Amino acid sequence: MRLVLGEREMNLWIDTSGLAAAEGLFGIPPLERLRRTVGRLPQSDHVILSGGRATGWAGAEQGPDEGAPLGLRLRRALGQAGAPVVAIDGSNVIDPRLIRFLGTLGQTCVASRGEGTRRAVALTLDPSVIEAIPPDARDLREVANALTASGHASPLDEQRFPAYIDKLRRSLPYWVHAVDGPQTRRELERQMFLENYKGSTDLLTRWVYPPLVWPLTQFCTRFKVHPNAVTMLSIVLAFAAVPLWAHGQWLAGFICAYVMSVLDSVDGKVARLTLTDSKIGNTLDHGLDQVHPPFWYFAWAFGLGGLADMSDPLFQTAVAFVAFYVADRLVLRVAKRRLGHALHSSTRLDEQARSIIARRNITMTVMAFALLIGAGHAGFVFVTVWQGLTLAWHGWRGIWLGFLSPERAGKEAAQASSR
Repeated sequence: MRLVLGEREMNLWIDTSGLAAAEGLFGIPPLERLRRTVGRLPQSDHVILSGGRATGWAGAEQGPDEGAPLGLRLRRALGQAGAPVVAIDGSNVIDPRLIRFLGTLGQTCVASRGEGTRRAVALTLDPSVIEAIPPDARDLREVANALTASGHASPLDEQRFPAYIDKLRRSLPYWVHAVDGPQTRRELERQMFLENYKGSTDLLTRWVYPPLVWPLTQFCTRFKVHPNAVTMLSIVLAFAAVPLWAHGQWLAGFICAYVMSVLDSVDGKVARLTLTDSKIGNTLDHGLDQVHPPFWYFAWAFGLGGLADMSDPLFQTAVAFVAFYVADRLVLRVAKRRLGHALHSSTRLDEQARSIIARRNITMTVMAFALLIGAGHAGFVFVTVWQGLTLAWHGWRGIWLGFLSPERAGKEAAQASSR
């Protein structure tokens, strides 16, 4: 089986000699994490497990010469492939994006992170460098050092690596880690958790929720709670709040809402950290985010006594609130299509604006505070106006960045001249 990346087929060679002493992250053994990673790539992969008997990877080939030094095993695998090979250490944890990218390269190069014994490397090897690989090399670090010293390999160009992650609305350098003990494992788990926060998000998600989300994420990964189960609980809580608010049971409604909001951060973290996200999970999660706010807004108006008839000012305010919300979502979608990325990741200003604009966590917090001080009606009007201003802001930023800015004009002129 061969892995097809664009127009290039990839052979993946994994050294399994260090698996016995390897530390897994978030309860997932390193080889299983790699299997899930490769399973996300296009179908039909040629995976060679070399260096020790490893099971649990259907379709993977067990390499010969299991007692031979790593260098010799790698030379033979490269010669048999007759094509570029991506070589990684099975005891390390590696960025799925890095494997994808290395598979698109034709020339020999080295990707690495860390120093000394904690240095982890991943390589793309062209068959032309077989003779430069030391046959007695004990690990991929020695292979990388030898190829670099002899001029047969160069470090991976960081500028060429596609660092932007659309789901997170941020750029992150590639990573590959050697997990050399429990302390390193704990440090990396915490680091990977923090790196999975979106680059632009609201104040609560960024500063208030993490102390709650982190232990819940640890609990879910330890006891293998599937992220879709967390999402389903979020859905139940989101809609449980609606009748509670509508009947004036504000405290119970906001408890449901805030628990749901925290869990909405947990499910995505668990899915990405354990490589268990799925199309149905993404659909449920994003669908919930977009569908439930209008129900909440009308429930607030109903709880405040504003749905007696359509002429009630509070009812009309609720209609305006929902109209602003729907229009805002449409504007953001059009802007993303025009820009090729989320509007909030365009500039530092847009990232900062995302922290306070009218989104669920901000509006419900304003509303909760207004009710607490006995100003529910005023609070509802305020969040409606805030949603309208948010729509205006996004509309202007979408027009400026997508059509009017000098940078955009220059880019379109360059594209036109290249045709």
